[in-house]
Amino acid sequence: MLDQKEIVSEVKVIVFRLKDEEYGVEVHQVKSIEKLEHITRVPRTPKFVKGVINLRGVVTPIIDLRNRFGLEDSEYSEATRIIIVAVGELEVGLIVDAANDVIDIPVNAIEPPPEVVGGVEAAYLRGVAKLDRRLLILLNLDKVLSTEEIKQLDAIEG
Repeated sequence: MLDQKEIVSEVKVIVFRLKDEEYGVEVHQVKSIEKLEHITRVPRTPKFVKGVINLRGVVTPIIDLRNRFGLEDSEYSEATRIIIVAVGELEVGLIVDAANDVIDIPVNAIEPPPEVVGGVEAAYLRGVAKLDRRLLILLNLDKVLSTEEIKQLDAIEG
């Protein structure tokens, strides 16, 4: 007989690259991964909000994670992707340098984040996973955007 409480021993994440670091976001928060397409600029938005795209009939705000994290800009390439994620009720696209793969991370391999990792403040992070020779920075999407910023983006989407 199965125990009612299923013990979660692994977290499934999508791995993506920003600059020289690998990051992860939990699969259940990811709606899709898209190739970079034309982004329509929206006036009077923060610098990290690149604009909006029409994704299958839905206006979706697009955020450049490099800008959001205060990393230097980089030219977009063939590998650049937009990861569409759900933050609360809002769907947002995150521009990343490349989306690499999907992996399972043992929960016991995840440690609390240090104050700053790769120039990214700990407030945006859920933890750091140590996998063999890789360090994977796990994002806390609820913190990547503040409540106020989510309201602004919701108004764009709305």
